Amino acid sequence: MSQLYRYNRQKVVEYAKRWAFDRNPKYYNFDKLGGDCTNFISQVIHAGGCPMNYTKWTGWYYSDTNNRAPSWTSANYLRKFLLNNQDTGPIVKKSNINEIEIGDIIQLNFDTDTIFEHSLVIVDIKEPRSLKNIYISAHTYDRYNYSLANYIIEDIEYYHILGYKK
Repeated sequence: MSQLYRYNRQKVVEYAKRWAFDRNPKYYNFDKLGGDCTNFISQVIHAGGCPMNYTKWTGWYYSDTNNRAPSWTSANYLRKFLLNNQDTGPIVKKSNINEIEIGDIIQLNFDTDTIFEHSLVIVDIKEPRSLKNIYISAHTYDRYNYSLANYIIEDIEYYHILGYKK
């Protein structure tokens, strides 16, 4: 197994705080094309030090609006990438509420299908751990330091970022 590099959780929180209610001009704003949540979460993960994975179709990268991986902007494709990636980029473990840390990713499913529609990043955790005590940042409906308990959901998945590969 190649070396895992440290994911910078502090940089993740700084980026999430800076861009939660604004849009970084380096990236296209996908609000009017289905939502900007996963685009924002991809930016956050990248800000934490994770390099892009330029594998055509199955990678995770953004060069411009027309040259990006589906996983950069689609919650469902990001989920597939995070759960399967063993190469360049973030390496994650599907986790539970007791294993997550600030800077980790959450995905939500709002209905009874198996498709996760929304991506979030954790910016704070209070004890005891509960949905009420997990605070997130997100785009589309812009949020920062927003309690996870405010969402009405059918399913939730937590992705603990172990580090990244170059």
